[in-house]
Amino acid sequence: MSNKLQAKDLINLGLFTVLYFVIGCCVAIPIGFVPIFMPILGALWALITGIPFMLFLTRVKKFGMVTIMGILSGLLMGLTGMGFWGVLTGAIFGLISDLILKSGGYKSVKKSLIGYAVFSIWIVGTYIPMYFMVEDSRASFAASFGEEYADKVMAVMPMWSIVLVIAGIFVFAILGGLLGKALLKKHFAKAGIV
Repeated sequence: MSNKLQAKDLINLGLFTVLYFVIGCCVAIPIGFVPIFMPILGALWALITGIPFMLFLTRVKKFGMVTIMGILSGLLMGLTGMGFWGVLTGAIFGLISDLILKSGGYKSVKKSLIGYAVFSIWIVGTYIPMYFMVEDSRASFAASFGEEYADKVMAVMPMWSIVLVIAGIFVFAILGGLLGKALLKKHFAKAGIV
């Protein structure tokens, strides 16, 4: 088997990236309108997207596919107005995830779960403006949703909460991965992931 990405790999990559992103948005869009849920939005995204991501892993046999998915996810998030920091975090955590999956020969359930949890941390890129560009972020929220919404979002996002956001994403990604694995038992067996 060639280690280079083929047309079939790229088609799978494109289809699963869109599926992953659309399912994530189905959770993020309605919940994102409620400021108090902003800190847990990434964790809920990681939980619900565990199913399509674990299905994607049954098709991944080549290094780089998860990295590309991370970059594309960040790009799509940027195009929806959440900033383009997700491209950088998608590349970083996608690459680390690819290395984890490769170390398990793309056949380890344990490495798949850990790989997905690490991959999911790319979502932190969407939070970077709220933590490190506070005034710009607040002004952007105020322009889009009003002063009251902006004040409430920034109130629930103090700097120290970034640790909880990352931990929540990681833990909920493990749970999402376990859910995906349970629902996709036959796919995992067929792909030889044990």
